[in-house]
Amino acid sequence: MKRGQPALRLKRGRDAARNHPWIFKGDVADVSDVEPGAAVTVVDSAGRFVGRGFYNPRPALCCRVVTWADEPLDSALLERRLRSAVALRARGASDGPPALGRLVWSEADGLPGLVVDRYGPVLIVQCLTLGMARVRAAIADALARLLDDAPVFAADEDAAARLEGFEVVRGWIRGAGPETVEVDEDGVRFAVTLGTGHKTGLYLDQRENRVRIAGLAAGRDVLDAFCYTAGFAGHALRGGARRAVCIESSPEAITAARRNLALNGLAARAEIQAVNVFDELRRLERAGARFGVIVLDPPPFARSRSAIPAASRGYKEINLRALRILEPGGHLLTFSCSHHVSDSLFEDICREAAADAHLRPRVVAHLTQSPDHPVLLNVPETHYLKGLHLQLP
Repeated sequence: MKRGQPALRLKRGRDAARNHPWIFKGDVADVSDVEPGAAVTVVDSAGRFVGRGFYNPRPALCCRVVTWADEPLDSALLERRLRSAVALRARGASDGPPALGRLVWSEADGLPGLVVDRYGPVLIVQCLTLGMARVRAAIADALARLLDDAPVFAADEDAAARLEGFEVVRGWIRGAGPETVEVDEDGVRFAVTLGTGHKTGLYLDQRENRVRIAGLAAGRDVLDAFCYTAGFAGHALRGGARRAVCIESSPEAITAARRNLALNGLAARAEIQAVNVFDELRRLERAGARFGVIVLDPPPFARSRSAIPAASRGYKEINLRALRILEPGGHLLTFSCSHHVSDSLFEDICREAAADAHLRPRVVAHLTQSPDHPVLLNVPETHYLKGLHLQLP
């Protein structure tokens, strides 16, 4: 390490940073005077080089290691990582990465705090850390060089910006494009209004699972709970479902769901209930309703470890009600995107719900996020979406 270079020294015995990119304030012995969001060299308690990352004294997670090599954390490094991420998604394709999907998934692509999604002709960049927000322009320029000068739209999240202490950016940061783009996901069209809704416009991590439901739905009544913009319902109806009932409480999401269903000519076979899912599942059970396919894709119930008990009760409740209104031979696709709820805990919750419902569903498949959201073995936080495909006898 060069003399005078900003450095963060770890406490003795705090060596997790050699394998995991996250460094918390409790891991830090001392840090030199470094501007928030700037690059810092991480050393161990004896002063030996560990890596380099972006430092921010504001959140508890104060540093994320970008490289474990003794190399500059500069625009050239960022472009190499972006090139590698794009190449991973384009593997086996002569015309580059798919027109719809995730191109950069934060820590999983060696760019912690950065998400890049592709929606047809445009790219959407989401910065989750101050460090990445500071190099946003360099990232946009590199993406344009890698992807045929595609226009780049910024879509930061309010919560991350507040936590990290940077100003939210929503709008075009390189070039310009349409306000709304239409994309094709295996034959189902979706309209995405840039800068609105959750994530970057669609839950791209559920792409393979939405396609799965199309093969289960023919001739059946389908219930899409927490439907958001009717992604699962759209694929089910496209696959031949008799009808789809969508439950969603967000007015913004309901408007988008109606638009997507109409875009695909499916509105006549869809019914949208603007109600609370928990209340509606109880009402459907009391009414004796039955569905051949049910999807439960709720928002994260546990955003912290302390919320796990309440989240477990919530997951059990919705799965219990869903199993009780699932017809014999019917399919339940149930998910949790709460990182703090492990695969084993989620399966235990569903097992308890089945026991209380006096049912014995078989596990058809364990479900997870799409492959363009890769998982690193040494960073378990990159694996967050878990699900079960269950079927009643």
